Amino acid sequence: MFIEDEELRTLYRNTSKDHLDTLEMGFLHLEKHPDDPAKLKELLRATHSLKGDSRMLGVHDAETLIHQLENLLSNLESGERTLTPTFCDCLYQGLDAVRKVAHEAVTGEASNISVFHVLAQLMNAGDAPSPPSSSLSEADAVLDDSVSLTAPVLTLAPINEATAVTDVQELEEPEKLEELPREVVTPEAEALEIGTSQPADTGSDEPYQIDTVRVESPKLDTLMTQAGELAVTKRRITRRMDDLDKVLVFWEDWVRDSASNRVAVDELAPQLETDVLGPLQASQQITEDRLSHLGDLLKQLRTHASEDSAQLEALSNDLESGILKLRQLPLSSLFSLFPRMVRDLAKQQGKIINLVIKGGDTQADKRILEEMKAPLNHLIRNAIDHGIEAPSERIAMGKPPTATIWLKAYQQGTRIGIDVIDDGRGLSLEKIKRTAVRRGLYTETDLATMSPEQIQNLIFAPGFSTRTSVTEISGRGVGLDVVRVNVERLKGSLQIYSEPAQGCTFRFTLNTSLATASALIVAVNQTAYAIPAEFVDVIMRVERQDIFTLEGSSTITFQSHPLSVAWLSELLDLPVSVATQSQVRPQQPTIPCVVLKVGSERLGLFVDSLIEQQDIVLKPHSKLLKRVHNIAGATILGGGEVCMVLSPQDLIGSLQGKKVGSVATNWQTAALLPRALLVEDSIPIRTQVRRILEGAGYQVTTAEDGLDGFTKLQEEAPFDAVVSDVEMPNLNGLEFTTRIRQESQYQDLPIILVTTLSHDDDKRRGADAGADAYITKGDFDQSLLINTLRRLI
Repeated sequence: MFIEDEELRTLYRNTSKDHLDTLEMGFLHLEKHPDDPAKLKELLRATHSLKGDSRMLGVHDAETLIHQLENLLSNLESGERTLTPTFCDCLYQGLDAVRKVAHEAVTGEASNISVFHVLAQLMNAGDAPSPPSSSLSEADAVLDDSVSLTAPVLTLAPINEATAVTDVQELEEPEKLEELPREVVTPEAEALEIGTSQPADTGSDEPYQIDTVRVESPKLDTLMTQAGELAVTKRRITRRMDDLDKVLVFWEDWVRDSASNRVAVDELAPQLETDVLGPLQASQQITEDRLSHLGDLLKQLRTHASEDSAQLEALSNDLESGILKLRQLPLSSLFSLFPRMVRDLAKQQGKIINLVIKGGDTQADKRILEEMKAPLNHLIRNAIDHGIEAPSERIAMGKPPTATIWLKAYQQGTRIGIDVIDDGRGLSLEKIKRTAVRRGLYTETDLATMSPEQIQNLIFAPGFSTRTSVTEISGRGVGLDVVRVNVERLKGSLQIYSEPAQGCTFRFTLNTSLATASALIVAVNQTAYAIPAEFVDVIMRVERQDIFTLEGSSTITFQSHPLSVAWLSELLDLPVSVATQSQVRPQQPTIPCVVLKVGSERLGLFVDSLIEQQDIVLKPHSKLLKRVHNIAGATILGGGEVCMVLSPQDLIGSLQGKKVGSVATNWQTAALLPRALLVEDSIPIRTQVRRILEGAGYQVTTAEDGLDGFTKLQEEAPFDAVVSDVEMPNLNGLEFTTRIRQESQYQDLPIILVTTLSHDDDKRRGADAGADAYITKGDFDQSLLINTLRRLI
């Protein structure tokens, strides 16, 4: 069996190796210390996790063998078996067989393992040796392989007895083996006979080499931040070079003054007595010698510092570039999530839709893939539900019955563009206006003064939706605020292009580097502020007489069009700066102006002065400050001073009199998609279930065990449901559920336990702990999990 999905295949390769190495070292430890219950429990957890991973990914042969190894360890724990040399040999042989089957699953290379005979030997571990394979009849050697030798399927079932699905008993009794088909006996299978254990092949003829190293994602994030900090330090060292140049200029002035003093002494020599002239000339000579020596030291220091600075700059750039490449992934890994979704939703809607994906090989930072999943998912679902017409309607409009959605990615210099395009009905400005009035967001008078682009952008307002009824496809009437929030988090921009009856285009523009950014540093009221450079369109100086009033707003003519302008101090609610008061500083007829461009919107900002452009490391707000209007974060400049980083989107919204996207309190930031907390210690299963939940329209936060899950439950935003495994380290699923129910605020929080423990007693313990549903892992019917979630939320 070969795992087709590349990501899951890689995860299974890594996790199965970890579990198998743990088991091998544990077996060696038990052989020397048979009375170690803690080690035995650790091995049981490893077998349980590996069995669950294998079952979830369809590696049934590995699941069958590891299940029997788990049974043997359980027998050891209960005292039904003792740890004999023959028993240990059998454990190692079973482990070798599982390793080969797992290798086949991740490489496709045949394992040549007779699972039937390995399983038979495991079931008879410690008993009399099986007869040699040569005694088998020729008929026994050729066996029907039409039925897969795997553990029987466990169906999913909720706790409710009325809807519970009867579980099929797992294979446990040896006598049932007689009813199962067998596989062809191979020479390698014969080597697994009891008493003929062979040492593992160490590959002594080839050098030992580790091809991959697993690195946790947060460690890469930390490295990226540190690389950004190193870039800032590099700029500060460059500034020290300027200080050295100033010292050299000072030294040169001093040398010139000393030379002038020498001339003056020489001119006065005839008039001075010898006892006065001698010491004066000696002092002058000492000063000149010291100045000469100081000059040599300064020049050497300047040369060495320049060389060190150049080398540091080269190393810093290489390090930052290398870490960026480590974090980059092809966008195809994100785009591959959508074809199945489009196919299913189109069928559900009775529409015919073709999804065209282009530019999947474009590389992007992993965080971009993580943060853009929800916006793309939401836009595509809305295109299917709102934008694409029914086939009959399209034919009546002269369109082909098959609609098309394009998902494109492309590189734009140092930035990445992602387009979501459909050939549907486009955005209706009139419908958007009616919705804005109905929801009390704007009056008809306000809307009359807005441009078409501003009206289109209203669809990103919190809670904005033109639907009067809730549908499962495009959400719960929450609109597209999730798109705006995620794009802002990535410090990107979004543009909308819509033609009535022709379709709609959503264009994202994002930075390739999320750790450092280029910024324009300006000064207002003797305080420095940073403006992200990607939003700076033009820098110019404006004459005061060129400012006029249009529709109540200060305006200038820019590229033959009116452009709204404002003093940055006013938008930040600061006192009006002295530099911008014409009555105080009439001698300065021009004012520095920074023209911002966000999508199709432009705004001119008047500032006191322009300082410089430099790369900065953006420091996000602390958790105490969820959102500060007009401020995206903070940074530390090369001189060590703290500088606020401005949000161009908010500044434009402030000028329009509507704080677009601002959030004053936490209750206004309610999640737009239902949020689920997934607690699972197995990485492959966690990845698979996360995909299932996200594909069903849930925002998923993952935790690796019950303790981690409880911490995230308390620290992060409210969750709508919890999906948890049972067998986990630190805090298992039952203890985790019990702890949740002890908190009054979580009394009504739906909790679903998903586990391989399928006995009635296990289900009873789950219900007693407070779980709302108990689903067993078999061939994992994902629809049961999704339907259960929808029923409970």
